[in-house]
Amino acid sequence: MIDSQLLCTFTTKSNLENTVNTIKQSYTIVFDKIYVLQNEDRNKELICTYNVEVYNGLDYNAVPNTISLHRKKHTNTLYTINALNEIIKNANNGILDNKFPIPWENFQNTILVTNNNGLNKINTRIFEIIEL
Repeated sequence: MIDSQLLCTFTTKSNLENTVNTIKQSYTIVFDKIYVLQNEDRNKELICTYNVEVYNGLDYNAVPNTISLHRKKHTNTLYTINALNEIIKNANNGILDNKFPIPWENFQNTILVTNNNGLNKINTRIFEIIEL
């Protein structure tokens, strides 16, 4: 079995082709697909998600505006560990407890990340699936 990691690259509609080319040149894409999601609140913003083969020395910064994510399949939720921690603290009176049950149904079709303002919930829909 191939060891893979889910990556997410933020881009725009006008820069999508360049972004996809940079991704293809920089990584070995597992499953030969790049899922392009659209930010529902900012229609010009796109998010490319794809699995890369993990090997020694993998440069997670090879493509600008890229982060590592995790996925909750049954609700199609993509998230960072920092965002998951923020959700738990927000729902659990500021206490981080890794056994706290996450209400995943509240985060259907979203990407959960953090920024300077805390938790950032990006509502998404599929824009395009690129077959490599």
